Amino acid sequence: MGATAHIDFVAAAYAAAAIIIGFLIVWVTLDYRAQRRTLADLEMRGITRRSQPARDAAPMQQAKEDA
Repeated sequence: MGATAHIDFVAAAYAAAAIIIGFLIVWVTLDYRAQRRTLADLEMRGITRRSQPARDAAPMQQAKEDA
């Protein structure tokens, strides 16, 4: 009876964990691609990220530094 008594449960637990982790990897990969497409679309429209200065803000920033 020893070690083989629960082998079915252990195998099922490992299989379930592998399936769940695989699902999460696929989900994150698909979401990453969707977010990249969304960002590319927004940047094509001229909307930039907050961490990046706007394209037209460079001359204004230069003027502030010169003053």
